[in-house]
Amino acid sequence: MKEIWTTMASIMGVWAFCQSLLQTVFPPELRFASFKLFHHFFSFFSSCYYYDITEIDGVNTNELYNAVQLYLSSSASISGTRLSLTRGLNSSSITYGLSNNDRLIDSYKGVTVEWEHIVTQRQAQNFSWRPLPEEKRGFTLRVRKKSKQMVLGSYLDYVMEKANDLRRRNQDRLLYTNSRGGSLDSRGHPWESVPFKHPSTFDTLAMDPVRKSEIMADLLEFASGESFYQKTGRAWKRGYLLYGPPGTGKSSMIAAMANFLGYDIYDLELTEVNTNSELRKLLMKTTSKSIIVIEDIDCSINLANRNNADGGCRKNSFAIASPPGSNVAEAGANTITLSGLLNFTDGLWSCCGSERIFVFTTNHIDKLDPALLRSGRMDMHIHMSYCSSPALKILLKNYLGTEENDPEKEMLEELEGVIEEAEMTPADISEVLIKYRRSRRRAMEELLVTLKEKAEKNKRVESKKKNGDEVEEEEQEKRALDSPLEDGEFKENCSKSEGEDEDEDEADQKMH
Repeated sequence: MKEIWTTMASIMGVWAFCQSLLQTVFPPELRFASFKLFHHFFSFFSSCYYYDITEIDGVNTNELYNAVQLYLSSSASISGTRLSLTRGLNSSSITYGLSNNDRLIDSYKGVTVEWEHIVTQRQAQNFSWRPLPEEKRGFTLRVRKKSKQMVLGSYLDYVMEKANDLRRRNQDRLLYTNSRGGSLDSRGHPWESVPFKHPSTFDTLAMDPVRKSEIMADLLEFASGESFYQKTGRAWKRGYLLYGPPGTGKSSMIAAMANFLGYDIYDLELTEVNTNSELRKLLMKTTSKSIIVIEDIDCSINLANRNNADGGCRKNSFAIASPPGSNVAEAGANTITLSGLLNFTDGLWSCCGSERIFVFTTNHIDKLDPALLRSGRMDMHIHMSYCSSPALKILLKNYLGTEENDPEKEMLEELEGVIEEAEMTPADISEVLIKYRRSRRRAMEELLVTLKEKAEKNKRVESKKKNGDEVEEEEQEKRALDSPLEDGEFKENCSKSEGEDEDEDEADQKMH
């Protein structure tokens, strides 16, 4: 046994000596060149090609990597025996894919390809423009040489199309918001996301059905109009302006649009954007088939109408509204120009993606600059008004389950007769129905009382305003009539004084 250990020690010593000799005689550059030469030599006799698809391409995320990851996670193409299961925070579904450094076989039109998921540790970097993940991920695609053209031509396009379909049908829609101060996450994204689960649809939206049908038809025309936009030379985007009093359903309309088309939502908070460059970068990081939303644009920024005499935008710029008590000098640094916002919606940078919808909401459309409202930027203006009779029927059906042939038909007619005069928003009516939703009869009675009180209040306010206007008109007419009399009295007094002066002159002449 002792001789065996002695022999092994001698062999290890000889191996260490030879290794040090090789490192001295053959430097690392020569060894790398030799390995490369052998690799090319064996590749010449190999029957396969290898293609690497990395997660990060330079400074941007590789969209092909995301598509392959989603495609391989589908049950139709998975044939591996070892999978990784994941479920995101607040997600409703479980996704699975290849484990680290695992392989699977896929077939396409009779051609067999092999995918391998490669995960390695990233080497430490002394300097980086943005944080990079600790692991370096990628896929390696192995195909036979005779199938190269088909794989590079149609197979990868098939993977992209399949991934897009899977994303629309299976993946949860996401609600994004821009990070504070334009900071980036570990993947280099300026957007933070959560699953979007808003239940609003066009069926439950309290709005005139005719108007809803027009909006839905317009959305479908946009979603299926790729060839039309290419033929006409227009960017594949569309803008919608939602305006009206608070509580009329503007946010619910946005959610219904997203659920109807299956698009993600990017909620842009302009108060967190410092420069026009940051605004463009945020636009570049949005995906296709998405809705970019700026809510209450008249409140988040000081965007006055330049046509108004007292408007604050005569220099074609605007400032971010600073919070109360904040330092003015510090808030002044967070400014973007009106030109930057206009180019964001309709400039060259607005066409860096495709199939995007811009939605602005405001409570006061008259405060917005006309340049922001023209066609090409806000193509369709949607007035979200007070609750009407058709909208009331939808609310009653949603909250109380009423139908056209219900026994409360007479009360429904009374509600429809006073709804227009009450001028109540769908949000206010919904609150009454939620409070008494356990009893349909009482809910409708309470709603009728509330509508009548609101209608009477509106009549009193209108009457008081009308009386005030009449009094003001009477005072103006009185002042207009009194003005000539005052002038006449003034002239008569002047003539009397002139006559007295003449009499005094004649008396003086007689005395002399």
